[in-house]
Amino acid sequence: MDIAQANEEFGIAGVLSIGDGRGGFPLICVENDHARAEICGYAGQVLSYRPEQEDQDLLFLSEHAYFQPGKAIKGGIPVCWPWFGPDPEGRGRPDHGFVRTRYWRLLSTESRVDGSTRVRLGCRDDETSRVLWPHAFALELAVTVGPSLEVALTTRNRGEAPITLTQALHSYFRVGDVRRAQLLGLAGYEYIDKLGLITNLDEPAARTADGEPGDLRNRQSGPINFDAPVNRIYLETTERLVIDDLSLGRQVRIDRAGSRSVVVWNPWVEQSRHMGDFGDQEYLGMVCVETTNAADDAVTIAPGESHRMASSYGVLHD
Repeated sequence: MDIAQANEEFGIAGVLSIGDGRGGFPLICVENDHARAEICGYAGQVLSYRPEQEDQDLLFLSEHAYFQPGKAIKGGIPVCWPWFGPDPEGRGRPDHGFVRTRYWRLLSTESRVDGSTRVRLGCRDDETSRVLWPHAFALELAVTVGPSLEVALTTRNRGEAPITLTQALHSYFRVGDVRRAQLLGLAGYEYIDKLGLITNLDEPAARTADGEPGDLRNRQSGPINFDAPVNRIYLETTERLVIDDLSLGRQVRIDRAGSRSVVVWNPWVEQSRHMGDFGDQEYLGMVCVETTNAADDAVTIAPGESHRMASSYGVLHD
């Protein structure tokens, strides 16, 4: 992306500018009457969102995150696509797909009547993508920065055969101390425990999911508390979710569309120590609550059709 040309074509005076970010990646900076945000042109990734009245960012970005070509950026809202988790075919392809390590094209910017700002980015198939996934596609990420943060990922099937995919808006949220935070809205829902642990059970059911040994399906009892590693896929849920953060004195709401599953993740102590792009103690300041089409919630898109998965994030006020 030519920065000068991008600013001439897409910049909005006093509101939106494009510059060189960390690692030389293009960085789209938005500052309007409602909020501030940063979006990276590499990975099409929202890195930061802070509403005007908030002292702290809603999103978490690791101080050790890689800003290098070919590496994923740990934090913000990575886009996992066209598969979530390990390579479903076991061919050694990247975890969480390949679009989070590609440059996205800036399609448009817009100041809206309500004072919010919309940014659209796109990513399409090419020779390199078809080596990994032999399908024709067009992805669009629409990010609206206003009193809330709206992120919508639309997949269009440009090919001649149906495509099936799993995906995620892998959102990392900042919390003051995760041990004093709860996630509300998932009580009573079944989940797949990717750690193979049996916790918070009403009805333990030791059966596998998607043919993966060690996946255990449990049922959530009450709010989710964080005092150990968590890696779960919650199923058949479209409810509003709320992160109740006692340390920062706020509640962050998460609303979803085009998604019937949600992933909750915190690496806790041991995994944090083994990640080069994540500090040993950073697990205390974050939790991932991810809008997904995962596990049983895979999406099949017919030729010429599209699927839209979206999420809205904001602070609840009394």
